[in-house]
Amino acid sequence: MAASDLGVPKLVAEPIAPLKTTLGWGDLENGGKTKTRKLGKAQRHGRLPPAGTEGRSTGRKVEDPEMLAAIRLTMHGKDANVNAFFLTPLLRMDGKEKKMHIFIDFDDIQCPIFYMGHFSLGIFHLCLLSQPRPPNQLPSNLQNQLFVKSSVTFLFSPSPSPSDQFCSTAAGGIPSHSPFIRWLVNSSSCRSAATTAVPSLDKVDFLKLQNGSDIRGVAVPGVEGEPISLTEPVTEAIAAAFAAWLCEKKKADATKPLRVSIGHDSRISAQKLQDAVSRGITGAGLEVIQYGLASTPAMFNSTMTEDKAFFCPVDGAIMITASHLPFNRNGFKFFTNAGGLGKPDIKDILDRAAEIYKSFTDESLSQSKKRASESVKKADYMTVYSSDLVNAVRKAAGNIEKPLEGFHIVVDAGNGAGGFFAAKVLEPLGAITSGSQFLEPDGMFPNHIPNPEDKAAMKAITKAVLDNKADLGIIFDTDVDRSAAVDSTGRELNRNRLIALMSAIVLEERSSRLQKSLLGGKHHRFKRGYKNVIDEAIRLNSVGEESHLAIETSGHGALKENHWLDDGAYLMVKLLNKLASARASGNGGGSKVLTDLVESLEEPGFAVELRLKINQNHPDLKGRPFREYGEAVLKHLEDYVVSDPKLQKAPVNYEGLRVSGYGGWFLLRLSLHDPVLPLNIEGPTDADAVNLGLAVASAVKEFPALDTSVLDKFVQAS
Repeated sequence: MAASDLGVPKLVAEPIAPLKTTLGWGDLENGGKTKTRKLGKAQRHGRLPPAGTEGRSTGRKVEDPEMLAAIRLTMHGKDANVNAFFLTPLLRMDGKEKKMHIFIDFDDIQCPIFYMGHFSLGIFHLCLLSQPRPPNQLPSNLQNQLFVKSSVTFLFSPSPSPSDQFCSTAAGGIPSHSPFIRWLVNSSSCRSAATTAVPSLDKVDFLKLQNGSDIRGVAVPGVEGEPISLTEPVTEAIAAAFAAWLCEKKKADATKPLRVSIGHDSRISAQKLQDAVSRGITGAGLEVIQYGLASTPAMFNSTMTEDKAFFCPVDGAIMITASHLPFNRNGFKFFTNAGGLGKPDIKDILDRAAEIYKSFTDESLSQSKKRASESVKKADYMTVYSSDLVNAVRKAAGNIEKPLEGFHIVVDAGNGAGGFFAAKVLEPLGAITSGSQFLEPDGMFPNHIPNPEDKAAMKAITKAVLDNKADLGIIFDTDVDRSAAVDSTGRELNRNRLIALMSAIVLEERSSRLQKSLLGGKHHRFKRGYKNVIDEAIRLNSVGEESHLAIETSGHGALKENHWLDDGAYLMVKLLNKLASARASGNGGGSKVLTDLVESLEEPGFAVELRLKINQNHPDLKGRPFREYGEAVLKHLEDYVVSDPKLQKAPVNYEGLRVSGYGGWFLLRLSLHDPVLPLNIEGPTDADAVNLGLAVASAVKEFPALDTSVLDKFVQAS
């Protein structure tokens, strides 16, 4: 299909210098006959760039005419106004690969020889295709096409004026002004005084926005000492970087633009960040579908759902959320149909975003707003996602239309994105939802932080269950990737209890007999972080060790049957499945069906988490980074443990230092980004937990920059 048929810009080529070599222009057109044209002096001597730019230091001399050929390419298309760069691909001619320097100058309109990617001044995919035969052996309609070995993707924004400076590297170059922000295949970057950045843009350390496999920052003012870090230009750069990353991973070509869905939770900064993300994506030439208020699991599902009415499946998805963090924070989670992006991918995206951000101009930012306003599509994907959850419960109950009829279930969404669960999931299944609370989205979170680990949040849902004499209570975090429950007696089913309950359900589904001790199941402990736990479960399966559940005490839980998606709503559906199937089989009893599964399991008598902060201004650091100081604390504690016969270091430590003793255990670890050492202690009694706390306090007292006040208070008060 011709480029004009696709409605995309065109590339055309002409010789810069008629080099007398087997790789000269004569070999690239007219069956080997050299095309004559007027050449400037510099061009006649084999120098670049073309006429009009002689004398500048940007040219590159062709030093080895047997290895290099100079070709000028031009591009034209809707609103196209981009300039030039150097490129060194491999040219395949007569079965041999040769290096070839190409200077590309986008200005004129010539006859098209090949086309590039889908875009409106955004992602540009240069089609460099493998060709085993010289052009004079091709069909006549292909003889003017340039064939080289690989494909390269570029990302750029418009520039109102031609470039005055260029830079180059051994592998290629990128103009230092705005049109080409980043060459995605080569991480090298160019900087020049000619860069016309927006004067008002502050310098940003993009890598500080990384929070494991998420991006998080301050999006609105309101908290003293917390300046805004997620501005709209920063957000736009991150979105454009994700678009570039996605095009590279998906090997995008010109035939079909990639599509990205965007959703958000209830935060007050959600709308402005959604608009900025949309500008970054559309500016890169990709299609955007805004789903509005949504859950994180739903966004991942949109990469797999087959439903054209909702523009699914999408190629990538972005969820705008900062989970349970305060109102002024926000952030991003990224997905493809392979799952959530990991830490290396996030770092890659932020590295790209830093380069993109430097290139922004007032005009490019203004034009990106116009493009987004004209091209963004909208849909209510939560309707599809909710329907999938409803169907899962009906299937578990033998396809009964209302398997929860008569059950009274209350929902606490904490004014986050989880309010849909009452009206769109429970009620269609026949459940009574009166007494549900805080279902309306409110990004100021006026009632309690939406967090299943928060004591105030759990107290609120427990009260709702007891006040309404409900069979079950369900609570979600802000973006619904975490959850917990409360049974009819007010007993919390979160943290370790939820892990035990979900383990029991999974084992029951996969064995003919479930013993009270849960024999047949194996508890595989791993380091914290939901993505770490999920990746470890995937790894175990890959080496033949069957694993169906990845879950941590935070309420993040993922099941193999659900594509390893940490989905708080799906976890609750598994509980509902148990209720519904018990009812269908004549074994009622409300939430007792759930608690009976874990009734006999021994629980820790006491558990606490304390956060020991490192004072970075304390002289004891002696200029060292906080991580180095924290590692010294851990090493000293390890030595102390070895010398104490009542304590035993865990044989395998995935993070920090885990130690058993006094019938319980403690774990001291170093936070990934913050100057904090979180300390978790569990013991069969308060006294046992205090003994573990005293051991830690004795070991770390030699580190005055470590604030142990919360630990001291704990051991003194208990």
